[in-house]
Amino acid sequence: MSRVVLGIETSCDETSVAVLKDDKILSNIVSSQVEIHARFGGIVPEIASRNHLKNLPIVYRKALETAEVDPHDLDAVAVTQGPGLVGALLVGLSFAKGLSLSLDIPMVPVNHLQGHIYAAYLSHRDLTPPFIALIVSGGHTEIVLVRDGFKVLGKTLDDAAGEAFDKVARVLGLGYPGGPAIEKAALEGSDSKYDFPRALLSDENFNFSFSGLKTSVMYFIKKNPSCSISDVAASFQKAVVDVLVEKTLLAAEKYGIDRVVIAGGVAANTCLRRKMNDRAISKGLKLYVPPKNLCTDNAAMIARVGLEKLSEGNTASLEINAEPGLQF
Repeated sequence: MSRVVLGIETSCDETSVAVLKDDKILSNIVSSQVEIHARFGGIVPEIASRNHLKNLPIVYRKALETAEVDPHDLDAVAVTQGPGLVGALLVGLSFAKGLSLSLDIPMVPVNHLQGHIYAAYLSHRDLTPPFIALIVSGGHTEIVLVRDGFKVLGKTLDDAAGEAFDKVARVLGLGYPGGPAIEKAALEGSDSKYDFPRALLSDENFNFSFSGLKTSVMYFIKKNPSCSISDVAASFQKAVVDVLVEKTLLAAEKYGIDRVVIAGGVAANTCLRRKMNDRAISKGLKLYVPPKNLCTDNAAMIARVGLEKLSEGNTASLEINAEPGLQF
């Protein structure tokens, strides 16, 4: 039996609502606050929450109109419970509770990180567990074994990869968000010009550390103020990508897994996608990467998790709260 699920995503600075009918995306509307927060060089939580309050009803109506779905045809509402900014999460949860109550449909709380992984299911119907997933974003960098459930094999010990991109971009004067800015600058540079450190690369574990790399780049720029920004951007990007790729493939090798997924906002990085694909092919692995619009925060991925949890009868009462520190 077909199920129609509405997804809501407000964990950070994107307000998104999507409608899924089974695995088919009927709509996936995203309202970004990037231009608003760029003036501050990063996300201001209070401003993010205010804009979610303003934008969510508008995005909701547009998602239904685009999907050509009446609210009373919805079978459930799935909403991000965490991790994320507590105020932003509460906006989405409150809206979802209102829909659940007024439409008399179940509410399904969703782990945002699981959503990123499930974005791959939306674009790759042949994907099935077991597989290794690299979740890489502004707030998280984790390697997860997806089998019967989710087992975190390793994570960053300090800065997330996306956070390192933002901080280095700020030092280079490239603006916010740092990921796209560094990727653009790197196109004009040489990624072998400077040899920045690759922390924990030789360690036989799956943890990451990007704080030392970030600091190394900052000191280098102070000592070499006339250096090429493009060369620094390209060399820094390569250092991050090298570690992400090798650690992920090491996990696949150790656990005997032949399928790899990369997900999260940084998975939209062309250099990472290309390097992971090349290395996966060389090792006989199959790589699954969502299209770029499904790598960044969106509600379609939340609805996809909700669809599965709904089929399992895994719904929640209206008494649940936001969990900003939610993990697997």
